[in-house]
Amino acid sequence: MSEEVFRWVIAVGVGLSWLMTLVTAVSMFGVYRASRRIEDKAVPVFDKAESLLNRVRSMVEESEPKIRDIIDKASEMTTVARDQVQRLDILVTDAAERARLQIDHIDAVVGDTVNRVQETTAAVQNTVLKPVREVNGVVSGLRAAISTVARGNRASVDHATQDEEMFI
Repeated sequence: MSEEVFRWVIAVGVGLSWLMTLVTAVSMFGVYRASRRIEDKAVPVFDKAESLLNRVRSMVEESEPKIRDIIDKASEMTTVARDQVQRLDILVTDAAERARLQIDHIDAVVGDTVNRVQETTAAVQNTVLKPVREVNGVVSGLRAAISTVARGNRASVDHATQDEEMFI
């Protein structure tokens, strides 16, 4: 490569470098102006946010004792509720045990009553109904004897056959 071409290449390179520096400077100026505009719009927002944060901070500081009081009371309430549940558990367990004992007692009483009713029924059948059946049998025998004696004559064969057919 000749010296003149080399100078032209260097001159073009320097020109391109200068052009790129100019483009970079213009871009940086655009970025600076855009950031200025954003800053101008953001400052009022930051001021409002700061005042809002200050109000929130003061509200939190004011409500902190109340919140602690609420937490303490809630803790006391859970302790009392736990104690009441334990007492209720003891009461329900005791009531269930008593009810079970009463049911067992009632079951025994009902079983005993059923046994006594069965014994009474058997006794009534043996003491009342058995003699009644015996008396009824004796009376039936007497009735048959009296009717036989009162008729005096024997029944005919036709009558006896008719009586037997009734039983068949």
